[in-house]
Amino acid sequence: MAEHRHHHDHEEHHHEHREGSHAPALHGAALLTLAFALVEAVGGWWTGSLALLSDAGHMLTDGAALGLAALAAWMARRPPSARHSYGLGRAEVLAALVNAVTMLVIAGAIGYEALARWQSPPPVKGGAAALIAAAGLVMNLVILRRLTPHSHDLNTRAAMLHVVGDALGSVAALAAGLVIALSGWLLIDAIASLAIGLLVAASALRLTRESLHALMEGVPHGVSVDAIGLEMARVEGVISVHDLHVWTLSGSRTALSAHVVVGSMREWDRILGALQRCLHDKYGIDHVTLQPESDTRPLVRY
Repeated sequence: MAEHRHHHDHEEHHHEHREGSHAPALHGAALLTLAFALVEAVGGWWTGSLALLSDAGHMLTDGAALGLAALAAWMARRPPSARHSYGLGRAEVLAALVNAVTMLVIAGAIGYEALARWQSPPPVKGGAAALIAAAGLVMNLVILRRLTPHSHDLNTRAAMLHVVGDALGSVAALAAGLVIALSGWLLIDAIASLAIGLLVAASALRLTRESLHALMEGVPHGVSVDAIGLEMARVEGVISVHDLHVWTLSGSRTALSAHVVVGSMREWDRILGALQRCLHDKYGIDHVTLQPESDTRPLVRY
């Protein structure tokens, strides 16, 4: 807790964080995804399956995106400096935005190729394509299981979106391969690829909106400034709260600042501790800056 003398006593509390604990999981996910992307690319070329080739291209880009997410997680662990007083946590939000925009581009490319193949479907080795797609699906499920414990983090959610898109691609390629192997209906390959593109685009649009909201210092999703203010005002000794601001500091870290009007400045240390516990326990907010102010209402005598 630091104290600065301006026009008011300014109390600031910084909570130590160990951000970036999800980096090893992201590194492993990136390596696995890149390795299997090459397998699917060779398999897609050999079998002639667009769904498999689309999923391979998707996975190749996803491997790079997961690597970017891992790099951002590593940057977020670096301590604050004189040049970056909040640290580099925003790198995670930027990585999430880059990943989302990349997904939109991929979805457009898949859709374009699917429509082109709709007009002239080439032959596909359905059985082999289905086996390769099944192996890709298993790998994606393993990666999702490793990333799920870190899903509270925006950067990791962006990486998980890529993996979910890969899993959907593998499901579509698997279904298309089985249908072709059993019935010989080649159009299912283009239909499955188009479905992959639409699903990925819908998810990427949501993540793009969320990332831009965080970069514009919007209130984090699911958080109500009014509710937080009312909860703070219920703390014993607090008269009112104003100039309350809540924003996303990094992928998994929320910051808050406010002016707190108190009945007695002598009680500020106790009130500050109570407010910090309240914000941590109820909202998971640990980076808190609170400025106390004396109650200046006139005393009414009878």
